[in-house]
Amino acid sequence: MFWFMEGMCFLPVSLVIWSSSSFIVSYITALLERHVDPVFPYISDTGTEPPDSGIFGVMITLASFLGVATMYTRYKFLEKLNETTHAISTKLNKSALFLGIIGCLGMCVVATFQETVITLVHDIGAIIAFLAGVIYISLQSIISFKMYPSGSTLIVCYIRMGISGISIIAVVPMIVCALMVPRTQLHWDPDEKDYPLHLVSAVCEWIVAFGFVCYFLTYIKEFQKFTLKTKAEFIDCY
Repeated sequence: MFWFMEGMCFLPVSLVIWSSSSFIVSYITALLERHVDPVFPYISDTGTEPPDSGIFGVMITLASFLGVATMYTRYKFLEKLNETTHAISTKLNKSALFLGIIGCLGMCVVATFQETVITLVHDIGAIIAFLAGVIYISLQSIISFKMYPSGSTLIVCYIRMGISGISIIAVVPMIVCALMVPRTQLHWDPDEKDYPLHLVSAVCEWIVAFGFVCYFLTYIKEFQKFTLKTKAEFIDCY
């Protein structure tokens, strides 16, 4: 059996590969079509004009579904593990899952509403996705330490906490600088007054986005250890 077929490992593997491909393919497509500048456009800029918008919409939406599946599987794994360890509260586990799903819903909004068409809805979806995502990985980092030595190794716990810390630091200037830029545009001149704010916000956005990717990368080894089974029950209505 291949390593990526062990346990539920295929879920985080698929999520990491697909989400990374979503950002990279959309960026390359938008760059070849000359819809964005080469130096740090917003991720959403790469999915604004066709054909980039179609590629971006489909890939990000599927990535959000993979995200929900991965988060739910992680939730069930922790729930089962906690039956014997009693290391975390049920509310903490459920809260992390809830915030993760909200973040994925924000991703769907970002993928559906282009920033130059319905800017307000797009921006709200982006803020929800990034804030809920950062809180989710932060809670999961806390959970990882509480569950140790069950589940993850101590090194993985520190890596997760490090990624969470970097994401928290980056998400604040990302949102603040974006709110300080009064307009939405795809092409920027470095001599423009608001260009430094745009650049800081865009760089931080890419840091947070790939922070999520790296975080789910740490799930792979853990997901090799278990499988998830579903049970169907038929109710006789007669």
